[in-house]
Amino acid sequence: MLAELTIKNFAIIESLTISFEKGLTVLTGETGAGKSIIIDAIHLLAGGRGSSEFVRYGEKRAELEGLFLLDDEKHTVYEKCEQFGIDIGDGMVVLRRDISETGKSICRVNGKLVTIAILREVGQTLVDIHGQHDNQELMNEENHLALLDQYGGNKISSAKAVYMELYEKYDQLKRKINKFSQNEQEMAHRLDLIQFQLDEIEAAKLEPNEDEKLQIEKNEISNYEKMYDALKNSYNALHGEGKGLDWIGLAMGQMEEISSINDTLKEISESVSNSYYQLEDLSYQLRNELDSLEFDPERLNFVESRLNEISHLKRKYGHSVEDILIYASKIEEEIETIVNKDSHLNKLMNELDSIEKDLLVEANNLTNVRTKCAETLTKEILRELKELYMDKTVFKVHFSPDSEDGSIKFHADGADVIEFYLSTNPGEPLKSLSKTASGGELSRIMLAMKSIFSEHQGITSIIFDEVDTGVSGRVAQSIAEKIYRVSVGSQVLCITHLPQVAAMADTHLYISKSTNDGRTKTSVKPLGEEEKIREIGRMIAGVEVTELSREHAKELIALAHSAKN
Repeated sequence: MLAELTIKNFAIIESLTISFEKGLTVLTGETGAGKSIIIDAIHLLAGGRGSSEFVRYGEKRAELEGLFLLDDEKHTVYEKCEQFGIDIGDGMVVLRRDISETGKSICRVNGKLVTIAILREVGQTLVDIHGQHDNQELMNEENHLALLDQYGGNKISSAKAVYMELYEKYDQLKRKINKFSQNEQEMAHRLDLIQFQLDEIEAAKLEPNEDEKLQIEKNEISNYEKMYDALKNSYNALHGEGKGLDWIGLAMGQMEEISSINDTLKEISESVSNSYYQLEDLSYQLRNELDSLEFDPERLNFVESRLNEISHLKRKYGHSVEDILIYASKIEEEIETIVNKDSHLNKLMNELDSIEKDLLVEANNLTNVRTKCAETLTKEILRELKELYMDKTVFKVHFSPDSEDGSIKFHADGADVIEFYLSTNPGEPLKSLSKTASGGELSRIMLAMKSIFSEHQGITSIIFDEVDTGVSGRVAQSIAEKIYRVSVGSQVLCITHLPQVAAMADTHLYISKSTNDGRTKTSVKPLGEEEKIREIGRMIAGVEVTELSREHAKELIALAHSAKN
């Protein structure tokens, strides 16, 4: 839920902090007081399009900040924030947006700088705003398939998962086939290029880890003189008359004479003997190394030349000899594929044909599951519309296969194109939802559908901006009850001019404006019971609140309590 909203220097609002509660919150007030401005602020906070016009006159920037509290640990916003590297602690999400006088925006989610696009993606999981001329989610036929899938829940998602597994293989095969079907001239150019590259690599006759071995050899040849001197001096220090081994041999003989006296002397004698024989072995190794050492300037030139050749290939084909050999293997396979294109293409076409048959079965199964869910959805929507006194309305989920040149066109969501159709008057044909209803009818249809879909979307806060326009009487009462029913599962904020809706509120906020020092200022006040009666009385009677309108307001509130129970 939206727990707190802070607005600074936004339109006619100088500074405003509003705390919101769960359930149904209504915002009422005189026309122009700033009710819709508050909704505009939430819309921008959730990633809506902004401009410099929203910045209060004479100020440098507008500041918007909203705190959302999450009760559900599986809420989709967790996955969305994890995708963008945003941490959510203690079930709280803070959205912030600053709009400068030039129109530029700085956006943050839980303190992390994000783009407007990311702010929008996160915001859409938290807030759903519907206006009296709503043309977004419910009215956009492109969203109808997703709405039906959300409504179907596990039934549709299970069938869709099986379909998706096959579709990914199908899509990969189509990409390969399209690659084969590309322009012959482009394919010939590609073949020439990779054949040249393969020839160049093969001509080098590379061996695994050759560059590392050559680098070691180069290092040894380059340090020949240093190695020769060190080996010679080390050997001479150990071997020869009066050298190291002679003295250690003398020590060994002396210790052997006294080793039988006690255990300690015996251990020392053995250690000295071991050291002597080890050093003697090492002196032989030093002599062998010295004898095998030779300086070959021609070999050094060859090694350096070879390393330069390998370095040249690395710059073109990989960071190591192993990478170059892997690349060579890859293009060798590609050459074989291009040269034998027809046979490979036939093989891929046969694979595609086989998968396409299986995919069609799964697509039909997905369509069948969706059709059954659509039938249930239709019954629910018709029941909701009947409660809103639109019992003559006909609603249908219209299915049409996505086809191309007479054949079914598969896509990531199946093979269905779905659109909600409606007829509000007997005898009139079914038409697309976006082209059928208007005014009060549109408000009721949208509310009926929203009352169903809100249970399946997991939206934290739903905002209705004057969706009750164009209705009155018993229809207004039904709309009020319907809005309240939506608020039981989700927090609902509602701007209304209907006293029936205001009477249903769990929290009633009154929006007013005043003029101080020649500037307009908007303020928000939570209403107590008596103030709520007076405000609903004003909504009933107009400017002057009479005793009769007060009594009527009390009656509406009593009816609202009864309806809630």
